[in-house]
Amino acid sequence: MTTEKNVQTVKDFFAAIGRGDKEGLLALVAEDIEWIIPGEDWPLAGTHRGRAGVADAFQRASEEVPFSYTEPPEYVAEGDRVLVIGFARGKIKATNKAFEDHFVFAITVRDGKLTHIREYIDTQALAQAAKIDASGPA
Repeated sequence: MTTEKNVQTVKDFFAAIGRGDKEGLLALVAEDIEWIIPGEDWPLAGTHRGRAGVADAFQRASEEVPFSYTEPPEYVAEGDRVLVIGFARGKIKATNKAFEDHFVFAITVRDGKLTHIREYIDTQALAQAAKIDASGPA
């Protein structure tokens, strides 16, 4: 596939996330996808493998970590690699604490499907938002 088609596939993936379209999102990922979300002490951290792992992460995000993009992401691509640079705001539901996250997603696209995603995010901001204070949730 061309670089332009790979970028469009990634744009379609982010659009599916934005509109809460689980089926649309899953149609764009490879059976053996690996999605690495770094960090500890926040609900989505970990390595999510296969469509079932992506479906689980998507479900958990919608239930536990609602967010929105505050500006259109920027896409930088070469060959089968697409970098997505953006900014999001959200809230950890369990603590009712807000977060702001500057992010970069490094995505590999092969044969029209996302095969690998590695997020580079503000793990400290997300962990702080997920932290329950001694007095309990906010």
